[in-house]
Amino acid sequence: MSQYSPLYNITPSIINLVAEISERLGHWSATGKLASPQLRKDNRIRTIQASLAIEHNSLSIEQVTAIMDGKHVLGPLRDIQEVRNAISTYSMLPKWNSGNIKHFLHAHKLLTQDLIEHSGHWRSSGVGIYRDKQLLHMAPPAERVPMLMQSLFNWLTKTDIHPLIKSCIFHYELEFIHPFLDGNGRMGRLWQTLILSEWRKELLWLPVETVVCENQEYYYQTLRKADSTSDCTCFIDFMLHIINNSLKASIPDSYKTNTSEEMSEEVSVENKRLPKTAIKILIILQNNPTMTIQSLATKVGVTTRTVERNIKLLQEYGRLRREGSTKAGHWLVINK
Repeated sequence: MSQYSPLYNITPSIINLVAEISERLGHWSATGKLASPQLRKDNRIRTIQASLAIEHNSLSIEQVTAIMDGKHVLGPLRDIQEVRNAISTYSMLPKWNSGNIKHFLHAHKLLTQDLIEHSGHWRSSGVGIYRDKQLLHMAPPAERVPMLMQSLFNWLTKTDIHPLIKSCIFHYELEFIHPFLDGNGRMGRLWQTLILSEWRKELLWLPVETVVCENQEYYYQTLRKADSTSDCTCFIDFMLHIINNSLKASIPDSYKTNTSEEMSEEVSVENKRLPKTAIKILIILQNNPTMTIQSLATKVGVTTRTVERNIKLLQEYGRLRREGSTKAGHWLVINK
């Protein structure tokens, strides 16, 4: 079996978004904004309602809240069952490992139980995505699904690319393979949340699906664009914008990101908050560990002295290590 390797490029936009998200997330975490159990519950309700609304579930925020509180709700039985399944599924997220394919299948079983046949199993027939009788995407043949999904999970567990980017790639590749007869969109969004939460636990409660729902048409357009080019770069960029916008909506208005070069180079050693430049260097070195100081300076758009200062900082924080000699060696990025 050849090694699975999704096609994408790390663009300046993606690098900047990862840096901005990391900075916002650091502030968001420091404020303790998600310490409130009520806020976590509210965000979980918004997440479930939005993710299901994308798939044409008719229930409102108020109805989803009532179901979560164990109250009786009037509505289509299928829609009510979808909400109950989603509540059970999202409650299990902290117990699952994103790289475990058995956990993935278990999640699908919970998400679609009593709704479809063969819940928790790969599809056994061909499937296409249509809109107004127009074929938008023809998924790979059913007999290839087990192999494709195993290869995707092998890649997920072995890649050292930044978790923000990794989660977007997995989301897209899952939608492309379309391994189930139903529930693929919900599983893509669910598993991206799990991947992100394993990097930063706060992201378990970020209502990303709400912003996806608000940009639903663009979400599908970006999936189709990635299909047409056989490259998921545009989808990575789109989902990073979604995550960033979700964070913006969750951060107090009083928070202002200081974008001056002088402040972006300042770091609180006590809190270990990395500057944007250091984060950009990490992302670049994850994908090209042999880059020189001069090449990094050109890529990031700063002086070699700035690169050297940030590399020293990353080494002090245990995020970067030099392997081998200056000329023949490479950089090793250490994810924490």
